[in-house]
Amino acid sequence: MPETLSSPTLVACLCADWCRLCDSYRETFKTLEAQHPGCRFVWIDIEDEADLLGDLDIETFPTFLIGTEDQLHFVGPVMPQPGTAQRLLDSVLLHRPVVQEPLAQALLMYLQQRQCSTSLPHSR
Repeated sequence: MPETLSSPTLVACLCADWCRLCDSYRETFKTLEAQHPGCRFVWIDIEDEADLLGDLDIETFPTFLIGTEDQLHFVGPVMPQPGTAQRLLDSVLLHRPVVQEPLAQALLMYLQQRQCSTSLPHSR
């Protein structure tokens, strides 16, 4: 499977604590994490971790950032249905497209470097 590369694929969910949709999406994100043990899943509250995002503008929740090592594969909003997120992740893992988005790329690189300490809590 593509998930077993030397560097795990990072799947970050960018949400906000005040967003009720994000609250309900936590379970879907946990399910994705359980289904993809070769990936590293990170939940990021964009207000609590605003310094991480810099000028990256998140307008819709939930937003995923997916990348492997220094390759950004996807950044954008995800429909909050479990099947949609699953299909998106499966497609990205299979095809590994390369996305050019400098601000999201910078966030990916930062999260990859903070690998051991970035397991931000995604449960309450």
